[in-house]
Amino acid sequence: MSLTSTAHQLVTLAAEGGEHGGNHESLSPYLTGGGAFVTLLLLLWITTRFNRDR
Repeated sequence: MSLTSTAHQLVTLAAEGGEHGGNHESLSPYLTGGGAFVTLLLLLWITTRFNRDR
């Protein structure tokens, strides 16, 4: 595979992606963001439990 054919394939793929938008109908941005926030808070809480000596 050459560099020009790879670039052409990537350009074609990017052009096709504009039609769909990339978002699935069942994904809620608020639910995804809230889940990520809760997960990060849980990881922060776990990290602080292991660092009690500081």
